[in-house]
Amino acid sequence: MATIKSLNKWANAHTYYPLDLLRVVLGVFLFMKGVDFMSNQEHMAEVIKPFQNIPGGMGILHYVAPAHFVGGFLIVIGLLTRWAVIAQLPILIGAVLVNFLGEMNVNNLLLASVTLLVCLFFVFYGSGKHSSDYYLKMEK
Repeated sequence: MATIKSLNKWANAHTYYPLDLLRVVLGVFLFMKGVDFMSNQEHMAEVIKPFQNIPGGMGILHYVAPAHFVGGFLIVIGLLTRWAVIAQLPILIGAVLVNFLGEMNVNNLLLASVTLLVCLFFVFYGSGKHSSDYYLKMEK
């Protein structure tokens, strides 16, 4: 708990509008991917195909779209940002692995890798000063 408080203090002292904009862009991107996966289930099933023989493979199909949808919204408003990003990490690691286990698509690999790196940044940085988390913390 002390580690999280020290990370929050550091992030609030070093918060900048471009980082908040990056957080919002990440959230919108994840939200749109969730909407895309929900509306195009055939494409989603094709992407998940390398994992279909793994136990719980169908669970992956039901986890990815809602996690992107809800997590993206939470990241945009800056509420429970670290938890929302942590929920994205297994999906993004899987998105990188899909390119090595299935058919290699360089664009998807690059997009998944950059998104994974940005998410890892926000696990440590948090939501920043211009977020719902910060506002609710200041209301106490």
